[in-house]
Amino acid sequence: MAYAVSRAGNGNGLVIPKNHKKLLTLNVDHLYHLALDTQKDDLEKMFGDVQFVCFGGQPSRMEKFSAFVARELNISDHEMDGDTPRNYAAGTDRYSIHKVGPVLSVSHGIGIPSLSVVFNEIVKLVYYAKCKDVEFFRIGTCGGVGLEPGTVVVTEKAVDGEMNPYYKLAVLGKPVQRLAKVDQSLMESLLDCSEPDDNFKTVKGTTLCADDFYEGQARLDGAFCEYEEEDKMKFLQELKEKGVCNIEMESLGFLAMCHYAGIKGAVACVTLLDRLQQDTLSCDLQMLKKWQERPQNIVLRHIKKKQHIMNGES
Repeated sequence: MAYAVSRAGNGNGLVIPKNHKKLLTLNVDHLYHLALDTQKDDLEKMFGDVQFVCFGGQPSRMEKFSAFVARELNISDHEMDGDTPRNYAAGTDRYSIHKVGPVLSVSHGIGIPSLSVVFNEIVKLVYYAKCKDVEFFRIGTCGGVGLEPGTVVVTEKAVDGEMNPYYKLAVLGKPVQRLAKVDQSLMESLLDCSEPDDNFKTVKGTTLCADDFYEGQARLDGAFCEYEEEDKMKFLQELKEKGVCNIEMESLGFLAMCHYAGIKGAVACVTLLDRLQQDTLSCDLQMLKKWQERPQNIVLRHIKKKQHIMNGES
C-alpha cells in the first residue's frame, strides 16, 4: 500500500487543513475538546501570534511548562488564572491549553487516539487564527533501550510495534497509512541545542511507538502476558540491534499527522529508565521531575534561538 504523503499549506506560511473546503461551509466550528469555537471566540486575536505549539501528556506538566516559558522568555502580559497561565480549555475536562506569547502548551493524554483528537482541533485552531510558520513539538517521557536514564532522545525515525514507519488507521472501513516523517531541519536544530555543560546526553535515534503500555512494550506486570522474561529480553535486544533508542506511545501518530498537515514537527523525550535493566521506575519523584525538564529545556532553547533570529538579534 502506498503511503499518503501529500502536504498542506499555501506557500505563505499559513496552515491550510486538507479539509478546509468543508470547514468553510460550517456556520460555526466547535472545537469541542478545547472549549473554543469560531463564533464566540475571536481565535485570530487570541492566538494569531502563536509560532510554537508544544504537546505533552499531562495537563499539570504542560501547565508548569507554560510557566517555565513565561520565565525564560520574560513574558508577563499573558492571561492568568491565579498564579498560573490561563487554561483556555478549562471548560472541558479532556485537555489543557496555555498560551504564553508565541508558545502554546497543550496536553494530549496518553496514546495516539487521545493525541489525534486534540491534534485535529489544534490544527484547526492555528488555521482559524491565521498563524504563520508554526512548528509543533511533542515533549515527553519514554523508556530507554540501552541508554542511561535521564538521556534526551530526539526522534530521528518513528516506527510501530512491527517496525513500520507509518501510522495506520481505518477510514470508512478501509486501511490508510500515513508516513511518519521527521522534519530534518527541526530535528537537527534540537540536537544543536545540546550544550557542553549539560549534565545529560542528547542523542538522536529510532523511537518505537507502542499501542499499549503493557504487552505492546513487552512488560511482564500487566493483566495479560503470554511470554516469559527471556522472550522479553530477546525482543528488547532485537530492538536495540535495529537502532531503537526509546519506546513511548505517541511519536508515530504525531509525526505522521504533522507531515500530512504540512507542519514542521519534532519529538524530544527523556528516558526514565533503561528497559534492558528494568520495567518499573526506581528513582525518586523529585529526580523524575527534574529529568522531565530536560527535553523542555532543549525545545525552549530552540524557541529562544528562533525568536532572536526573527527579532534580528545576533
